Amino acid sequence: MQNTPAIVFLDQSTLDQSDLDMQPLSSLGARYSSHAVTEPAQRIERMQGFEVVVTNKVMIDAEVMDACPELKLILLSATGTNNVDLNAAAERGIAVCNCQGYGTPAVAQHTLMCMLVLITRFESYRAAVRDGAWQRSEQFCLLDYPIGELAGRTLGILGYGELGQAVARLAEAFGMRVLVGALPGRERDDRPGLTALLEQIDVLSLHCPLTEHTRDLIGAEQLASMREGSLLINAGRGGLVNEQALADSLRAGHLGGAACDVLTTEPPRDGNPLLDPQIPNLIITPHSAWGSREARQRIVGQLAENLQAFIQGQALRRVN
Repeated sequence: MQNTPAIVFLDQSTLDQSDLDMQPLSSLGARYSSHAVTEPAQRIERMQGFEVVVTNKVMIDAEVMDACPELKLILLSATGTNNVDLNAAAERGIAVCNCQGYGTPAVAQHTLMCMLVLITRFESYRAAVRDGAWQRSEQFCLLDYPIGELAGRTLGILGYGELGQAVARLAEAFGMRVLVGALPGRERDDRPGLTALLEQIDVLSLHCPLTEHTRDLIGAEQLASMREGSLLINAGRGGLVNEQALADSLRAGHLGGAACDVLTTEPPRDGNPLLDPQIPNLIITPHSAWGSREARQRIVGQLAENLQAFIQGQALRRVN
């Protein structure tokens, strides 16, 4: 590949909200083209003539690769690789590189934010002021909703990579005790299994990948085994939690609260059990935990690093 290849970004709006410096990546190309979004029917036309393609969610399969013989490198502006046929790319000598660890500070702070909002009943008190309940109070303070403290409580973490470890450090700074559980299929003697973990914790935070072993990892049985009043945070992957079971547990009052930044289908255009506004003490955020400007700029930097390494004949964050 030339030292200055032609580069096309198929869905730049998934990363850049006109607030990023794209120059670290664009400056490496003899030609740099970007599209806010790319529909399936537009892929081949937009990729032809380019040696480097950048994508977040646009699907690149064998048919598309065959129609783009100049293609040498696919840069993923995310960690997940499910939108690229890795076997087909390897067979055709097309390298695939992803980005890693870019959102750790953002997702870790989001996770702790959710714990704090839930345990302090922040949303309930905010609504009480908005609706005039405090203004009508007979005393100086309003304490209609039970407030708890993170200090002294036990946090269980499933998925103890870079992100899980960052969450653990923040939790310990708040005085929490941290237990790391073993994921199904990755059992180890120094970590409790899922059943044993759930019986010991007050808060469960999920940071594991979605695999055949972790799909519906937390269902009705697991939720019932958690302590009454426990909190659940899912900033990992949609599909880790059975959403109907979670909605039922919150309505029944067994769980004290839950927060999900991810859902099984995104965006949830056809509805989702967790979108019912009547479910108590539930926070749903739109897969935004990772999206700080700093995190997104780190992705740009990693894309540029991956491309520069490839030009120099090196493999950096290569996944095939």
